[in-house]
Amino acid sequence: MPVSVEKLVRLGIDSVALGLDSWAVIGLRTMKIAEGGDAGAAEATLMVAEKIESAALLQWKLMTGCMGTSPLTVSRSTVRHLSGKVRANRHRLAKARK
Repeated sequence: MPVSVEKLVRLGIDSVALGLDSWAVIGLRTMKIAEGGDAGAAEATLMVAEKIESAALLQWKLMTGCMGTSPLTVSRSTVRHLSGKVRANRHRLAKARK
């Protein structure tokens, strides 16, 4: 079944937004960790724990078919899975910088 251009464009836009949010989180986290202290150590620990948890959950969802069956639905579900946490981290870290 052919995929509509609109769905592909939406996936592209969502992927770019995920990339931009990820860059922001990397920058904000780098600053927080570079400041050192308990807050920097806690952020580094949180970052590693979140990555392990997210990767494990994503693998489980992929293996159980929860992400869909077509390449488009799996891609969209994967971007959605990653975007929520990245966006939340961007908001949390940006708020802490104020």
